Amino acid sequence: MAGTNGRQKTARDMILSLGVIVLAAWVIYLFIPHDDSAPDLKPVDYRVELLTAQRAASYPVAAPEGLPATWKATSVRYKGQDAEAWHLGFHAPDGEYVAVEQSTQKRREFIDAASQGGTETKTVQEIGGRTWTRYTGGRYDALVLEKTDASTTVIVGTGTLGQLTTMAKALKLG
Repeated sequence: MAGTNGRQKTARDMILSLGVIVLAAWVIYLFIPHDDSAPDLKPVDYRVELLTAQRAASYPVAAPEGLPATWKATSVRYKGQDAEAWHLGFHAPDGEYVAVEQSTQKRREFIDAASQGGTETKTVQEIGGRTWTRYTGGRYDALVLEKTDASTTVIVGTGTLGQLTTMAKALKLG
């Protein structure tokens, strides 16, 4: 039984090595700082893109005025070649997402794409002197501005109806 002693040493050495590795990993995890909180989002300055879109678009481009400083603009883009699409996204104070979307794309298609599958409800609201229709059931809830011109304005997001309404109240059509 000369081979049994060698196998026992090999198995014991593997278990000891595994123990040392687990101990080292635990020590590294314990002493290396790690932050599990959400990263701090840096706001974007959308003024230049807004001015560019206002000059280029065939419709009055919408942007909020007077939102509290706790609302951070996080994304902005204007694509003139793609149905004159305007997007301005915000990070609301509680971490939810709210965006202004405008386009000259076909109304139904645009609303479906912006809300990602939202369905029109019978709820109509008067906000800031404008009539808005509520859409729900998609990835985002939405408020759609009832207008007859060539563009469609939609406020979408994961935010509450109150946050969508806050954006609608602050919206200025330039």
